[in-house]
Amino acid sequence: MQQLLNRAITVAEGAWQAALILAMPRCCMSDPLIRELDHYVVLEPGRPQEMLSAAETQQWLEEQLARLGQVPADLLDLPDAAARAQRLLETACELELEPGLVVQWFAIRLEPPARG
Repeated sequence: MQQLLNRAITVAEGAWQAALILAMPRCCMSDPLIRELDHYVVLEPGRPQEMLSAAETQQWLEEQLARLGQVPADLLDLPDAAARAQRLLETACELELEPGLVVQWFAIRLEPPARG
């Protein structure tokens, strides 16, 4: 299991670096296979990367949203922090907390997809 976790983190790091190199302002997680994943690597400036379950990642996002002075405009129509965090989990991979301070999360697969 540890070997799978290490491999998943390595893959996520590569994806993160590729996104930086391409200078993508925002990445989307609209692929249905991505939404089925249940683990994420979260990145915060000045902290080591961390692997969390989907539920832990949603809680982490709720905490990040609580740090904001103002809710982003595209999340205002949602009723509560849980719904806002869920929207972010499904549609984004980064959140700017303040100018120059961005947190990121990336879905990872610990095991290959089942073949049907």
